[in-house]
Amino acid sequence: MSIDIVELTLAQAQAAMARGDVTAEALAQSHLERIARYNPVYNAILFQNPHALQEARAVDRRRAAGTVLGPLAGMPVVVKDTMDMAGVPTTGGWAMLCARAGGTDLQPARDATVVARLRAAGAVILGKTNVPVLSHSGSHANDSWAGPTFNAIDTAFVPGGSSAGTATAVAASMAMAGLGEETGGSIQNPAAAQALVGLKPTLGLVSCAGVMPLCGERDVVGPIARCVHDAATVLDAVAGPCAEDPRTRAAARRRPAGGYARQLRADALIGARLGLYGPGWRDQPLAAETARLYERAQRELAGQGAQLVDDPFAGSGLARLRAPTPPFADADERGLESLPYDLQKYLERMAPGSAIRDFAGFARLTAREDPFAPGGLLAYLSNLPGFDACRARPDRRPPQTEFAAVKRAYRGIFEAVFARERLDALAFPQMRGALPLLHSGVPIAETTVSEINIAGLPAVTVPAGYDAGGAPFALVLVGRPWSEAALLSLAYAYECATRHRRVPVLNSAPLAPGANGDRR
Repeated sequence: MSIDIVELTLAQAQAAMARGDVTAEALAQSHLERIARYNPVYNAILFQNPHALQEARAVDRRRAAGTVLGPLAGMPVVVKDTMDMAGVPTTGGWAMLCARAGGTDLQPARDATVVARLRAAGAVILGKTNVPVLSHSGSHANDSWAGPTFNAIDTAFVPGGSSAGTATAVAASMAMAGLGEETGGSIQNPAAAQALVGLKPTLGLVSCAGVMPLCGERDVVGPIARCVHDAATVLDAVAGPCAEDPRTRAAARRRPAGGYARQLRADALIGARLGLYGPGWRDQPLAAETARLYERAQRELAGQGAQLVDDPFAGSGLARLRAPTPPFADADERGLESLPYDLQKYLERMAPGSAIRDFAGFARLTAREDPFAPGGLLAYLSNLPGFDACRARPDRRPPQTEFAAVKRAYRGIFEAVFARERLDALAFPQMRGALPLLHSGVPIAETTVSEINIAGLPAVTVPAGYDAGGAPFALVLVGRPWSEAALLSLAYAYECATRHRRVPVLNSAPLAPGANGDRR
């Protein structure tokens, strides 16, 4: 190895391979050594791929034979535990679905579509990453059967969730990039919490076939990376229609010619009209330091030629659409009433000999820790109209009338405001206040989660600095459906101009049992 893998980009690694400075095998080995050193501390990766080096050698043989390879060939990546990987259990972070923790393994018969597409692109999948139980939290993975994942920036802070392990693995350079999944902030929250780029795509751009669901009409899969170009490169590999996922029918005609990575422009902010956060979107003010960081980010955007539009949703009625689901103060969980049906369809994809092949089997084998019962992690779902009926008949798709109506309302207002104000995107602070401490019990105070997840809109998080306590501050860029190419280009231009991400200083000493990770 003649290159340093810390913060190494995909383009840099490919250039090194082209020069003969490094092989895919050596690159994979270096990342495995880094996992061996740091994963015992940060607990990002649940299961390692025992065939990773063999797969890397296969890429080297293809390269030596003169095969033209793509930009992900030989690149070490990780995927979220909820994404099926043939031969590796899918546990959802829950002891009840993990044999080594005393439960019952979910054994996939085949790869999730996104995992299969990474393999087809030549990526070397190093392993599967940690999540909170059934992806229930957007802030942490503290209740995973494997224990908490720690933030690579500072172990005192929440890592973001539910794609906590993917974010930490990428932030700590244990992998070059990874896949997250979002239903309610699970890509944008961990990306923002660890100074990473995260893309939450338009609903239907990337297949969720073979991904443990929370809501078929909200779930999306997207990349988490250390730079915009890497995120766009991963998106190029996984986006597109999939016969198993009817939501993706429109994806074929929505991808840009040449792919997303080729659309990136360092001058994309010149003349771009960007809407700013305000009470028209949510009547929730920013904390004082967050407001100061956001003002600086606005100056940076304007300095690159962007035109800023103050509170474009004022008077639109959009803020009144959000209706937090009891007992939550912020989270609007409408749509998740379909979980039993979505889980039934997901489980039907399991291996023929799997102990769990349907929702009834799931309920029977997890009855002693029923997540839907009073006091369970997902008990709140009974507050959603139609959930109890769907639970009783998981073979029937619920009508989701209220969810469909609020989605139409969000989309209608969003489109009207964008057209009236001639907006290219929104540029909001991803959080309203400071990143919480790991065991504070305080959730991440995001700005866009309920709205864009219900509406199925795309968003890109991009690092925008750090607060006085060292916690990352991030912008989230939100756009019209299918505007990923434009959003990534705007994020790329901002990243090129500011270079806010800093290399985290990692702790290689294992934390004491029960420690909260606070090193300060």
